[in-house]
Amino acid sequence: MSAAKPADTFLSLLKIIVKPMTLEAGMKKLWIILLAISCGDMSCDKDEPPVDKNLEEYKLATEGLKDYFTPAEYFYMGVAIPSSFVDNQVKVNLIKRHFNSVTAENDMKWSSLQPTEGTFTFTNADKIVAFAQANEMKVRGHCLCWHNQIPAWIFNDGTADASKELVLQRLRTHITTVVNHFKGKVYAWDVVNEAIDDGSSTYRASKWYTICGEDYIFEAFKAAREADPDAILFYNDYTAIDPTKRDKIYSLLVKLQAQNLVDGMGLQGHWNINYPSNDLITAAFDKYKSLGLELQITEFDVSVYGSNSDPESLYTAELALKQAVAYGRFFIAFRNYKSDITGITFWGLADDYSWLDNFPVAGRKNYPFLFDENYLPKQAYFTVINF
Repeated sequence: MSAAKPADTFLSLLKIIVKPMTLEAGMKKLWIILLAISCGDMSCDKDEPPVDKNLEEYKLATEGLKDYFTPAEYFYMGVAIPSSFVDNQVKVNLIKRHFNSVTAENDMKWSSLQPTEGTFTFTNADKIVAFAQANEMKVRGHCLCWHNQIPAWIFNDGTADASKELVLQRLRTHITTVVNHFKGKVYAWDVVNEAIDDGSSTYRASKWYTICGEDYIFEAFKAAREADPDAILFYNDYTAIDPTKRDKIYSLLVKLQAQNLVDGMGLQGHWNINYPSNDLITAAFDKYKSLGLELQITEFDVSVYGSNSDPESLYTAELALKQAVAYGRFFIAFRNYKSDITGITFWGLADDYSWLDNFPVAGRKNYPFLFDENYLPKQAYFTVINF
């Protein structure tokens, strides 16, 4: 009998360990296997990621992520896409197989919908929504108010700075128009995005805040609530598991909830192979869920780089394994909180394209998804579905 290939052995063991369990127990077992692979006969070729024996089975099957994680038992599985993906049949096939929720990556942001005051352009966003509806997918709206990807005219009044009253009027007009346009088609909105400061201040010193104070946040949620009372309204932010930022977000959510303006917390989930820790994840989930809000991971990707100083790397077998371990650990957490989490949205489809290829380090190729540059599943994919 021929010896088992390294990838075969790894995946067989992984099927056993990624059953629902505590994060601590799951992580201990994952690292035992990682240590065995790095030290024993199971060592991998570091030039090329190992070929998985399940790949042929995958090609013959039709099931995808949405079949392993159904909304009834777990959560919706989503993906963020540009409108151009709808015209690419290979990408369409991958989306239809694995996802039952879609987010417009950029086509619903202010600069895309209303680049000039009073002139709304919905063509690309409508294209994504029509695709989702034709394939019985839900649509998340992203995002109504953000400090990036917005036109300068919002904050100008001729050659002078716009007043608080004028800025808030423009904010209300934009949100009312957009939410009404998609009413009944978009089930949830990221209403305000990234309003909390990363440092010692409470709020980010954006143009929104410097002109309007925190009032712009409440006005944005009020406008969205009035335009579509049935839509699920989220506050959305990155590093929302960091304790200091988490507590500031929590305080904002309490104030919004007191006015019945917020329904959910969106944790962006731009994580990496080393971060965040199990303790950070569970503490954040516990904190937010204590308010009775829906939780969603809204912009999920797992970078193969642990820091901005890491040099560019090929996608080696070692990186593939570390990423599989990280994905396995994160999905243990998601499954453990399935009663609170209603959606996981990947911020991209496959490794051929990711915003991480140019951020935070420009030109550094990243490989953050479950599918490689040829749209085939990676080790991380099988780690995620075999539980």
